[in-house]
Amino acid sequence: MKDRSRARELAAEFRRKGDPTGWFEQLYQEGEAGKSTVPWANLCPNPHLLNFWKSHPHPTEGKSALTIGSGLGDDAEQLAAWGFRTTAFDISQTAIRTSRKRFPTTKVEYIAANLLDPPSNWRRAFHFVFEANTLQVLPAALRPRAIENTAGFLCSGGLLLVIARAREASDPEGQMPWPLTRAELSSFTTAGLEELSFEDFLDLEDPGEPAVRRFRALYRFTI
Repeated sequence: MKDRSRARELAAEFRRKGDPTGWFEQLYQEGEAGKSTVPWANLCPNPHLLNFWKSHPHPTEGKSALTIGSGLGDDAEQLAAWGFRTTAFDISQTAIRTSRKRFPTTKVEYIAANLLDPPSNWRRAFHFVFEANTLQVLPAALRPRAIENTAGFLCSGGLLLVIARAREASDPEGQMPWPLTRAELSSFTTAGLEELSFEDFLDLEDPGEPAVRRFRALYRFTI
């Protein structure tokens, strides 16, 4: 079972200090030094991205993709392998540096950036955006801005695939990573996107972990 204790400790510590996103860099630094575990760094592409693409492949030639909270780079590298001109960003400089080191011949453009204050030239710039794990590690108060910015990355006709831990609105929020509600994901439609598909399923991919309820949703932006 993955050890999330240090990540939770750092998240709480930085939140108390008024810096609710500062802990990511600290965790990656500790992970690089072998002192902590980055619990979402599986060193392989997200399986729910892979099986989605297997069932719903899309044209990639001449199209751009963006990976949000790219971690150590596996999802971004997969998008590039499928043919996208891929940009990937993470708030952690250490995560970006490690990604470049892991993939020295990469075609991916790795950039350190903050989802809450992204580069302005990314607005309406991408044909495909992939988000998994980022929203669920942000405090609830920060998610509306993160969702709005994510929706803003799509050009007309662009697609957004979101994968997140899930809960009912009546369930306790629990510990970080905080599962999202259906209503929170519906904020993407409020931000101007059309929901094309929505799945609610149990993730049994890791035999060392209890089953995890997840949402997987596909959205499109059309002017």
